[in-house]
Amino acid sequence: MHKLKYLSCIVLTAASVQFAVGQHISRKTEAINQNWTFHLGHVKNANETAFDDGSWRKLNLPHDWSIEGSFSKDHPATPGGGALPGGTGWYRKSFTVPAASKGKTVFIDFDGVYRNSEVWINGHYLGKRPNGYISFRYDISDYLNYGKDNVLSVKVDNSEQPNSRWYSGSGIYRSVWLTTTGNVFVDQYGSQITTPQVTEANASVVVKTTINNKLAMGKKVTLKTSLVNAQGKVVAQQSSVVILSAQATEFTQNFKVDKPALWSDKNPNLYKAVIKIVDGKTELDAYTSNFGIRYFNFDKDKGFTLNGKPLKIKGVCNHHDLGALGSAFNVRATQRQLELLKEMGCNGIRTSHNPPAPQLLDLCDQMGFIVMDEAFDMWKKGKNKFDYSLDWDKWHVQDLKDQVKRDRNHPSVFVWSIGNEISEQWSKDAADTSGRAIARELASIVRQLDDRPITSANNEVNPSNNLILSGALDLIGYNYNHDKFDKFHETYPGKKLIASETVSALQTRGHYDMPSDSMRIWPTAWDKPLLTGNADLSCSAYDNCRTPWGSTHEETMKVFTKYDHVSGMFIWTGFDYLGEPTPYPWPARSSYFGIIDLAGFPKDVYYMYQSQWTDKPVLHVFPHWNWKAGQTVDVWAYYNNADEVELLLNGRSLGVRKKDTDQFHVVWRVPFEAGTLKAISRKDGKLVLTKEVSTAGKAAKIILTADRSKIKANGEDLSFITAKIVDANGNMVPDADNELTFKVDGEAFIAAVDNGSPTSMESFKADHRKVFNGLALAILQAKNKTGKVTFTATADGLPTTSLQIELN
Repeated sequence: MHKLKYLSCIVLTAASVQFAVGQHISRKTEAINQNWTFHLGHVKNANETAFDDGSWRKLNLPHDWSIEGSFSKDHPATPGGGALPGGTGWYRKSFTVPAASKGKTVFIDFDGVYRNSEVWINGHYLGKRPNGYISFRYDISDYLNYGKDNVLSVKVDNSEQPNSRWYSGSGIYRSVWLTTTGNVFVDQYGSQITTPQVTEANASVVVKTTINNKLAMGKKVTLKTSLVNAQGKVVAQQSSVVILSAQATEFTQNFKVDKPALWSDKNPNLYKAVIKIVDGKTELDAYTSNFGIRYFNFDKDKGFTLNGKPLKIKGVCNHHDLGALGSAFNVRATQRQLELLKEMGCNGIRTSHNPPAPQLLDLCDQMGFIVMDEAFDMWKKGKNKFDYSLDWDKWHVQDLKDQVKRDRNHPSVFVWSIGNEISEQWSKDAADTSGRAIARELASIVRQLDDRPITSANNEVNPSNNLILSGALDLIGYNYNHDKFDKFHETYPGKKLIASETVSALQTRGHYDMPSDSMRIWPTAWDKPLLTGNADLSCSAYDNCRTPWGSTHEETMKVFTKYDHVSGMFIWTGFDYLGEPTPYPWPARSSYFGIIDLAGFPKDVYYMYQSQWTDKPVLHVFPHWNWKAGQTVDVWAYYNNADEVELLLNGRSLGVRKKDTDQFHVVWRVPFEAGTLKAISRKDGKLVLTKEVSTAGKAAKIILTADRSKIKANGEDLSFITAKIVDANGNMVPDADNELTFKVDGEAFIAAVDNGSPTSMESFKADHRKVFNGLALAILQAKNKTGKVTFTATADGLPTTSLQIELN
């Protein structure tokens, strides 16, 4: 029998479920993302019902107005915040609630608004939430005109900047929901599911349901709960007669599931709890929560185990923006990011440095990612002039409680992080112990609601760190400091280590600085400007460029692989993101940290991870083969499932290379001559893979490739279309920068364009884009009608190219 040390189940979503049990006072949850009006700028009286918004822009949510702006170093957000505009925006939505809903309970739910949102319904003020990342709800039942028009008004104020160290976006950038229930209903996040004991033979499941009662005290109802597996079979059920008080009341039901299908990163098996509240033959509410069954442990010596088996958490940190789409959340765009990471061998996500969109956690549940769910980038001591520290005293308790209650039952959530590189780590004098007090307070809030482990991401890893001295942390989180992993037990005897942030290497896709074994540390110190660098603001993709506080990918991989007590690591970062253009000043405007660039094109180091973290055969050879005659070029190869790699140039062998211990690539130093490089990997003398890189001629055509040729006609689904410039033989032209123009015929539109360049000043909201190092991207978004869409790309001097996307 395995005792589960930490919570192991989740609530994914609370959705409407109806059952044939006499009368229904049904729960209904619907997205109200379509047909809003929007105005950017200050407006008087826009909160009033009679206000005329007929001239305002019509749009659908989620929406980020900052991504629509022009880049400028003069924007208050600064290049660190993405060099895009903030400001104040107003949103209004007219909608009808059926007359039959009168007497029921109606809520408006916001998944996230950046920031300082204020909400009115029919002119009645509902409240304000400063935090731009937290989800929140208002009860609007008493202020609705049932059977008639209602007006929802939302003011979003992101004018005081800088308030973030990276690109935040602006607006109602996550979904909005209208939820209607009866007057007896399961509370918001009102189903908490845990599995106190798990074996392969059986699991105990505890369902705690909080019921709200707006009717008379002492009302007696029946609470019926069924646990359903992925095949739709009921595996356990229970019916309990309960007496409700006049406020929210929690009830506990215990279940046993035989031969449970355990959740893991490789097999993310999910169940659902179907909860019904019944009064005689009348169904008062129906509520469904998805959950998973698994058990895990962090050990000081052996690291992390999942379902009793050792497992390294191979994670990345990601900010919340979706590249060219900005911060406007889109399920498919997020799913694509996770697919690319999964293909790389990644199994972990850190939501740096804020509560994520709830739908991200849904995807992590479904796809098998281990999540570090992070709450704050700062506490009471701020990092930017107008950041969340100004709201800390009033809001941090409520915001943290709302995050934990919302996310605590996701099986993907394994660790809570209460802060990132918090300034309270340090004391100006011995009397300043505020970091210890706040850490204990936050940990106490979390533990009242959940019992999964708590950490903070510390860039101060010495024992003087106030957060560590608090004793409140279950895991000691190290940011960087990979050279101290080996001495961890000497520094913190009996403690457990997780590498909460690692690497911070710098790379530009398709750019290479030689010699490849010469390190570029840019800048020389974190608080000094970059005095050297490349004129084109590029960084080398050889994995030989890094920050002074970080390391190369391979340096960290060596120690991560070597030490069992390093339970997991989260690389900075999975994807490039908007803002923080380290190491360069303006006109750089987005990061160089990603393993994958802003457009979603993998950099070369992606294949190093794939060769180490997957069983998929890998042979990746780089760089391109367009150089000056006689120039010495370093040729690298990442490979796996093989003993050696041989490199040939125009059929002539340049020798065989084998990786030594703690080595993750092999290299040849080759005088350039035009032609073809051919790499051959072998195991036991037998061929595994071959890869070729040829000298490209002049640009001859455009190759279009869609990640999906069939998408849903739901107004939200996306197809990511890659445009590649190739020569007459199909070789990508590595320095191509042709300007492409895109056209769409059919029921779809271009949501955004990109090319992965961290220095491009082109708008993401356009029908054209210059190619960067051979590649560009167009994001096609479906409308609401089925049919075929023709997508066309043109460029001066090249043949027009088209492909078709089917909307169904």
